Amino acid sequence: MLEALNRISIEELSMTYTVTPNCDNCKYTDCVEVCPVEAFHEGPTMLYINPETCIDCNACVEECPVEAIYADVDVPEKWASYTALNEEKCEEYPVIEEAKDPLPTARTLEEIQAAEG
Repeated sequence: MLEALNRISIEELSMTYTVTPNCDNCKYTDCVEVCPVEAFHEGPTMLYINPETCIDCNACVEECPVEAIYADVDVPEKWASYTALNEEKCEEYPVIEEAKDPLPTARTLEEIQAAEG
């Protein structure tokens, strides 16, 4: 058993959170306010979580009014590519440290769900 545990890499044990398409064109920043480690990066139309910075505290999940944030192991299959996308985009965009107004195109969770059918 101990031998098997030794073969598990730190990467396999680590978890992160992922911002998914519900954030796109909304960019609510309630999550930024509760993040204790400034793990969020701001792109033009949505936020991204840096997996290197995220401490897996789960604080952001409950704060997101459009349910756009998931633990990477819970990301719906249709959005599986967003975990890697978050990591990639964090290299491109700056850290966001304070809440801002959402985009003028921001929708409510109900509007997003209705559009999905």
